[in-house]
Amino acid sequence: MQILFINNDGSGFADQIQIEAGTSVQALFQQRLPHGRPQDYLIRVNRQPTTAGYVLQEGDRVSITPTKIEGALTHSSPRVTCIPFPKLKGARWEPDNALTASTYLPF
Repeated sequence: MQILFINNDGSGFADQIQIEAGTSVQALFQQRLPHGRPQDYLIRVNRQPTTAGYVLQEGDRVSITPTKIEGALTHSSPRVTCIPFPKLKGARWEPDNALTASTYLPF
């Protein structure tokens, strides 16, 4: 039977592939990504998250997308940058209609 397989690992590709009837999502994953661990991927069938035991049907659309990208930091501390506000002259805000809001923060 034929399904659409979208592999977003690396450069990614989409192609119609032939699989045996009764193939589960887990078996397809092991065939196509033998180097990968399923917990590191988001696997969807027909745009919906699925279980490993789901048996694929004719015409299903399967996408496999990594949730971790190699080389990315797992823990990063946020960078804080302080930008001083200029001294503003005049009123903080002048309402010209009911939708006007102040974004001026006094320091």
